[in-house]
Amino acid sequence: MNPEAPAILLVDDDRDLLHLMSMRLTAAGYRVTAVESAEAALASLAVQRPQLVITDLRMHGMDGLGLFDAIHRQAPSLPVVILTAHGTIPDAVAATRRGVFSFLTKPFEPKVLLDTVADALRLSTAPHGDRALWRADLITRSAAMEALLGQAQRVAASDASVCIFGASGTGKELLARAIHRASRRSGAPFIAVNCGAIPEGLLESELFGHKKGAFTGAVQDRRGLFQAGEGGTLFLDEVGDMPPPLQVKLLRALEDRVVRPVGANESVAVDVRVISATHRKLEERIATGEFREDLYYRLNVVKLELPSLAQRREDVPLLAGHFLARLAERYGRPRLQIAPEAMELLVSAAWPGNVRQLLNVIERAVALTTTEVISAALVRQALDVGAGSLTPLDEARRAFEREYLVRILKITGGNVTQAARLAGRNRTEFYRLLERHALEPGMFKTRAVVGS
Repeated sequence: MNPEAPAILLVDDDRDLLHLMSMRLTAAGYRVTAVESAEAALASLAVQRPQLVITDLRMHGMDGLGLFDAIHRQAPSLPVVILTAHGTIPDAVAATRRGVFSFLTKPFEPKVLLDTVADALRLSTAPHGDRALWRADLITRSAAMEALLGQAQRVAASDASVCIFGASGTGKELLARAIHRASRRSGAPFIAVNCGAIPEGLLESELFGHKKGAFTGAVQDRRGLFQAGEGGTLFLDEVGDMPPPLQVKLLRALEDRVVRPVGANESVAVDVRVISATHRKLEERIATGEFREDLYYRLNVVKLELPSLAQRREDVPLLAGHFLARLAERYGRPRLQIAPEAMELLVSAAWPGNVRQLLNVIERAVALTTTEVISAALVRQALDVGAGSLTPLDEARRAFEREYLVRILKITGGNVTQAARLAGRNRTEFYRLLERHALEPGMFKTRAVVGS
């Protein structure tokens, strides 16, 4: 089966129908995961995000609409098709009003099912960009990140302005570059500028250009970044720090698609897509008058919010291994590895500096280690802060408990002994927790193990 084929999650407590639909969809070229309950579906979704969910309406435990609501809270753009032998017009109307993609009544013709699947996948799969190329720099196995990347790929197909929110070090520029690579503008320039790092007078000239003699030192005409990025993408990092006078000019450039260089009498037409980013809460800056509300809505047509590294701890071993391989090659030490105890320390650290801090810690440890194994003591020294800890399972609500268990199983690659030790539970109790959430350790066996 092609690993790039669209993935479909089937949910039905009728085993015969589940097997039949799975065979039909697999024969049509789709990658299919089939489960017999909504609870098992939520567990599967936490491991891997499909492009489409097909679920029965009437099931034991949580029903199909309950599952749809749970999915919609996590991934609003993931299409869901509901199947039922008890369908009525009011049911269908109610379901579609809630955002269900389609409502099919059993029995249905195979062609109807396949046509519905094709229609749904046209919505959930963006036409531009190759998965292996456009998102190559974004290393993740987090369900939250996968959902975000799915939104990013879809918005890349349009020219809508995108505003990326996230704490410092979460990878806002990497995401902006990925959107550019997935867009029809990928063959044109991607230009990044930090709006908070350049003085106001220079920033205006940097963005819009200037005419010769416009100010002291302007010895020749100069194109601004809006013109230099013609046909491509302009990334305005830390746009929340842009001075108010420049916000007015930026708003005009976005609305009218023209710029006026400093000292010029005429405007110049530009064709550039703007992606902005900020770590600030722009709503608060609007309330204090530091940021224009009309500019906010112009920039924030599509909002993407990057999770912090602490919210995607299952990515820590993956990212640490990626950084270690890169640094080991640079330092000429190909046999370097991270001790299991050191990896556990990395997983439980607070990470206020996010992915950027993780890279710094790994590089510092690589530079200081005198052996081929990076020890926990060296990682603790490189962190230079008290490590945070995972929330105790006893205090977690049921929804968080499932996420907690999924993260631990991802970190340990499905190793129940290690996972139980990380959770502070014995194996018997840990197995009961897994059963409560319909989690199978085998679902995680192909994933990285701590220390690998």
